[in-house]
Amino acid sequence: MLKLGERQTLKIDHRKSFGVYLGEGDETVLLPGKEVPEGAEIGEELNVFLYRDSSDRLVATMREPKITLHETKLLRVKEVTKIGAFLDWGLEKDLLLPYHEQTRKVKAGEEVLVSLYIDKSSRLCATMNVYPYLHTDSPYKADSEVTGRIYQTSDNFGVFVAVDDRYSALIPAQEAAGHLRIGDVITARVTRVLPDGKLNLSVRKKAYQQLDEDAQTVLKVIDEYEGVLPFDDKVSPEIIRREMGLSKNAFKRAVGHLMKEGRAEIRGKRIYRV
Repeated sequence: MLKLGERQTLKIDHRKSFGVYLGEGDETVLLPGKEVPEGAEIGEELNVFLYRDSSDRLVATMREPKITLHETKLLRVKEVTKIGAFLDWGLEKDLLLPYHEQTRKVKAGEEVLVSLYIDKSSRLCATMNVYPYLHTDSPYKADSEVTGRIYQTSDNFGVFVAVDDRYSALIPAQEAAGHLRIGDVITARVTRVLPDGKLNLSVRKKAYQQLDEDAQTVLKVIDEYEGVLPFDDKVSPEIIRREMGLSKNAFKRAVGHLMKEGRAEIRGKRIYRV
């Protein structure tokens, strides 16, 4: 059985002037002559990758692609056209990243995290929606420090991260403080390994370690408002996130810490620097 988008070992079935056909019976695929190893004989086995050429014909290649079916890899954008972006994946025909499979606009020269899939027309294409293709068997445990790439954001769920460009992880919405954008590479802490193997992350330190830093952030914003913050700790989470880049719980802890130290006080639904 010929497997599009995968490497497989096939026997040379017969030879033509323009190459050799691999496989057997009705299931054969052309390996162009320029790629046939010197001295290769009928019956010999070759390890090849199957894809479609510029005429959408199934062909084999001895080249090693930078990505295979359902893998997730970082690929460079060669050009952006009216139908989408074309990526360098190590083969003669560049790989299409359709517009509807882009989670943000891409530009020539940059590297993007993508997975390889087969579209409805039986063609190989790239997608930036890598969630279904990420692995859940990471070696990491709670409190591990990891590096990951942001590939999607959601107001409801949080920030989706591919740890090591391979493992599925999420920064929950309540932990997604600061300005986190698609494509950013971040260092984070594993807060939990879920039963299905996916990771929950935080870009913040443990609460007791983060408290002083958050308190300084709050003081800085109060100073920007000339010593009087025009809201108290009961304001909406959206305003807190916009003004401070903190979750509401982190903000309330920081304000409480400042009040306990006598550096701030709440009066008339405002926070004053003391």
